[in-house]
Amino acid sequence: MRTIGLIGGMSWESSAIYYRLLNEQVRHRLGGLHSAQCLLYSVDFADIEQRQRTGDWDGAGQILATAGQSLQRAGAEALLLCTNTMHKVADQISSATTIPLLHIVDATAQAIQRAGLNRVLLLATRFTMEQAFYRERMQRLFGVELLIPDAAEREDIHRIIYQELCLGVVRPESKQRYLEIIQRHGEAGGQGVILGCTEITMLIQPGDTRLPQFDSTALHAQAAVDWMLQPMPQATPSAG
Repeated sequence: MRTIGLIGGMSWESSAIYYRLLNEQVRHRLGGLHSAQCLLYSVDFADIEQRQRTGDWDGAGQILATAGQSLQRAGAEALLLCTNTMHKVADQISSATTIPLLHIVDATAQAIQRAGLNRVLLLATRFTMEQAFYRERMQRLFGVELLIPDAAEREDIHRIIYQELCLGVVRPESKQRYLEIIQRHGEAGGQGVILGCTEITMLIQPGDTRLPQFDSTALHAQAAVDWMLQPMPQATPSAG
C-alpha cells in the first residue's frame, strides 16, 4: 500500500470524515484488519479562514505548501488536500513539492462524466462558487457546466457552512434551505448537484434529493484509495 499525506483541518470536522472514509474503504477492499496508510497535517483553520476573508490567498497557499513539504519529508508519496475551497492554491502546493496532488475537481468531474451528465449545480463556499478556479477546471478539462446559485442563495449556503457545519452544528432548517435551493435548480434544468464543500455531507445525505448527488468528499477519498492500492512500481534491476 502506498502512503498518502492529508492536508487537513479546514475544517477538522470534514477531515475526520476523510479519515473515516479512507479507512473504511481500505478495510472493505482488503478485508481483515487492513487500514489506510496515511499521514495527517492538520492546520489551524482560524488562520486560513482569516486569510480567505482578507484575500490573502498567497499567504494561505504558503501555509499549505509548507504542510505539503512536511508530509513529503515524512514519507507521503502523494497529497490529498481535504477541502474544496483551498484547491484555489493547488498549483502553489504542487510547485512546492515533487509528489502528486490528487485534485478534488478531477475526482468529482470523472464521476459526473460516468453518470453521463454535463450540467450540474454547485453547492460550496462563496469563494468556490464565485471564483473561477473550480468552474473553469471542471469545464476546460471535463466539459461539465456548473450552475451557480444566485446571490441570496450563495449567502445562505456560505453562512451555514462557516457558522454551523464547520462548528459541528447540523440544523433541520438549514437542511431544508439547501433542499429548496437544489429543487429550484433541478426544476431549472440542473441534472445533478455537487456537494462541493467537504462539510456539506454532514447536512445532505443520499436519498435527500431526486437529483443525483456528487459528494466531493467521498469521491476524493475514493480516488485516494484507488491510488493507494495501485501496485507499487517495480524497481528496474541494475545491469550487472
